[in-house]
Amino acid sequence: QVQLVESGGGLVQPGESLRLSCTASSRSAVLDIMAWFRRAPGKDRELVAASDWSGANLKYGDFAEGRFTIARDSARNTVLLQMNNLRTEDTAVYICAAGPRTEVLAGFGGFWGQGTQVTVSA
Repeated sequence: QVQLVESGGGLVQPGESLRLSCTASSRSAVLDIMAWFRRAPGKDRELVAASDWSGANLKYGDFAEGRFTIARDSARNTVLLQMNNLRTEDTAVYICAAGPRTEVLAGFGGFWGQGTQVTVSA
């Protein structure tokens, strides 16, 4: 069974940065996509960013474009999310997901981590 372990969340002020990391316990044939989602209180889960196996094909949520960068290191079964210029509205639980592309991007299927809390507050 594949397990995803996230780290890097915390409390920061607006304008600051965080780098999240997610590592899969082992390589799997279903890990076509590794992605970050987030869930804020009272809001639906939304895609932050996703990367294919090669790390070359990337997808970002509109709110993340230009501020966040996803980088996948398949050899290490790891995906990173660099978040710059954080805003208060970025406050959410950030959740790592991995698995078949269609299932993960649709928000179901694959493997999901427990999430790491990101709080942006002055």
